[in-house]
Amino acid sequence: MEYQVKGSQLEFEGRLLRIRTDQVEGPDSHIQLVEVVEHPGAVAIIPLGPEGNVWFVEQYRHPAQKKMVEIPAGTLNSDELPADCAQRECREEIGMAAGELIPLGAAYIAPGYSTELLHFFLARALTPSALAPDEGEDLLVRKIPLEQAWQDALDGHFIDVKTIAGLVMARAFLTAEAAAAS
Repeated sequence: MEYQVKGSQLEFEGRLLRIRTDQVEGPDSHIQLVEVVEHPGAVAIIPLGPEGNVWFVEQYRHPAQKKMVEIPAGTLNSDELPADCAQRECREEIGMAAGELIPLGAAYIAPGYSTELLHFFLARALTPSALAPDEGEDLLVRKIPLEQAWQDALDGHFIDVKTIAGLVMARAFLTAEAAAAS
């Protein structure tokens, strides 16, 4: 027997998230209550300039109660393709369009309680093409050399999982690309 949802109750519906409680029956016929945060999905972008700098944004994150330096990211709109969202978020958050947008993969943020799937992209061939930021966003753009950003991740200076994962994925891609070119 597979896992089966025997019932579901909506607990909360907000602007971005829905929270439901599912009654899930397992192979042993035991029923457990599982709280699920429904999220439309998101993108995270590692914008890499021709000089070798990664573009980051610094912004206040209320749940963490602090300003954080992160790679640009954002939530998918309804029926929006991840690559289109990545291009839009790159323009909104750092004012640059990506001439080259390379998908690096996707990962669930917290599959124990959330449906959020995060799509990672390496953005290169950046050109100025700003869009207005989302209402209420107060972003400071920072550029950090790729090797320094990697070392900062290893040293624990980034405490945001999407930034750490994005840097790891970008480094793996760039290393493989360099190896194939030589």
